[in-house]
Amino acid sequence: MNKATIYDVAALARVSNATVSRALNEPDKVKPETRDKVLKAAKELGYKANAFAKGLASNKSTEVAVVVSDLSRASVAEMVKGISEVASHYNYSILLFTDTSDDKLPELLTNLVSHSVDGVLYLNDEITQKQNQMLEDLVDKFQIPLVLCNTVSNSDHNFLSVAIDFEKAGYEVTKSLIQEGRNNIALFTTTKRFPVNELKEAGYKKAIKEYGLKELICYTTGNLDSNKNDIDTFLNENDIDGVIGVRDSIAIAVLNTLIAKGRRIPEDVSVFGFQNTRYTQLSRPLLSTINIPIYEIGARSMRVLTTEMMKEEQEHKGLITLEHSIIKRLTTK
Repeated sequence: MNKATIYDVAALARVSNATVSRALNEPDKVKPETRDKVLKAAKELGYKANAFAKGLASNKSTEVAVVVSDLSRASVAEMVKGISEVASHYNYSILLFTDTSDDKLPELLTNLVSHSVDGVLYLNDEITQKQNQMLEDLVDKFQIPLVLCNTVSNSDHNFLSVAIDFEKAGYEVTKSLIQEGRNNIALFTTTKRFPVNELKEAGYKKAIKEYGLKELICYTTGNLDSNKNDIDTFLNENDIDGVIGVRDSIAIAVLNTLIAKGRRIPEDVSVFGFQNTRYTQLSRPLLSTINIPIYEIGARSMRVLTTEMMKEEQEHKGLITLEHSIIKRLTTK
């Protein structure tokens, strides 16, 4: 199956998408030298125009909506970088939407539809029942292509998603601590039930059960101010020798509290984060973590969305899984 799109032809010929469409469908309206460049690029790529591509003969640029909940998070910034660089390659325009709270969903849906966006990338970890309904309306009612980026949904809709296998990662990092000889391993996760964190927790529980250990789970708000009290109380009540934070920032908050209590890292307690954000390089000692290819997830999501917008058949349906890895630094043995 041919994978080349009109955007690939435009990029290679260094012209706009509309110029490619006119060169292929209305050649008399294009300068001969420009038409030749387009035809040469199309032949080189093996591109064959489809019905959707022919509809791009207008001068309307392709606009992609990127929906995020928190721009301050390091992982979000890195994903947006991957998205924007691929979008720039295809001459897409990016529209950024930042409020995904349930009470703002009707307004968000209205904005996405009224802007006539050609596709949506959804980067929000927390996908509530109301958000699932909005996403289903986008795809089913308004026929707007959608890709979930570094997140998953528990909806029956089986949305296209680009992410890692979060449950497998949670299992592997827990098993790594068990193989270090850690027997009292605590998972520090969020009070809000993010689908991705539920999967990490499921992986943790699977490994803990497999080795006959006790589950130790601390639920925090994710807010740095209130985290301190949650973490301090939990550590006072539990004697632990292993830590997994569902985010690097949470793991570092636990790490700092342990050090303040006089615990030696990693002699007394090993600590793992999740994501491999820039925070891991700022912690002392340097934080071990699960490496999630954040930039690649953003870039791949944009490419997958391009295929959806072109109404071309996807190689995969549902979750498209990228590889993760365990990075051991100075907070583990």
